[in-house]
Amino acid sequence: MSLITKNLRVLVVGCGNMGASHAAAYHNLDGFEICGIVSTGNSKVVLNEKLGGGYPLFSDYEEALAQTKPDAVCISTYPDTHEPFAVKAMESGAHVFIEKPLADSVEGAQRVADAAKKYGKKLLVGYILRYHPSWERFIELSSEMGKPLVMRMNLNQQSQGAKWTVHRNLMKSLSPIVDCGVHYIDVMCQMTRSKPLQVSAIGARLSNDIPEGNYNYGQLQIRFEDGSVGWYEAGWGPMMSETAFFVKDVIGPKGSVSIVAKEAG
Repeated sequence: MSLITKNLRVLVVGCGNMGASHAAAYHNLDGFEICGIVSTGNSKVVLNEKLGGGYPLFSDYEEALAQTKPDAVCISTYPDTHEPFAVKAMESGAHVFIEKPLADSVEGAQRVADAAKKYGKKLLVGYILRYHPSWERFIELSSEMGKPLVMRMNLNQQSQGAKWTVHRNLMKSLSPIVDCGVHYIDVMCQMTRSKPLQVSAIGARLSNDIPEGNYNYGQLQIRFEDGSVGWYEAGWGPMMSETAFFVKDVIGPKGSVSIVAKEAG
């Protein structure tokens, strides 16, 4: 008796850096099959060619859902579309893999989680640091430092040209401290295994190229029930310093451990 396995049919939505990476994985891994590629611009055509061509292309997300009827949807679009796209996918019967952040508000994230429960669908957020060997080791070593912990983390990205365009587009819906910070707050929670009690933050708008009310530099501080504290800093743009861009430290009563930028692999 032979066992016949059915490929998981995935609709890829968003064809930027992460969307293209996920599509390449689905294209190359056994057990997966891309049933369609969605983007509003030309990026889907470029991605399709890189993958050898032949995949159905769509500009309209809902049309793609209706035509392809996927088993799962991979969402790598700008954050302001995450919530509606995820909910629509689950309503249509598909599981969801979604890039972080889950939504552009706490309430929106809760609505996505509620939809997963309502429709009985799997929902996975792309917290890549949970599967990165350096970060797995970093978190493991932090448990040997004692308590309380002091966690110092930042990622300031000097971006010009095309990269600044990407960052400006992201800042139409979120700030860098939210877009990137979700990774590092998640890491801090894993390190402390404790409940956050208090978060405070500051920000500065260093460019007129971004919407009023948003900011391209921010820093937050967080305090945990076990007495641990941490800070995270993020900035995007051509004005950002190239020297103070990468800090990844955790300090405890028994010592400290760091990821060093040039040795981060």
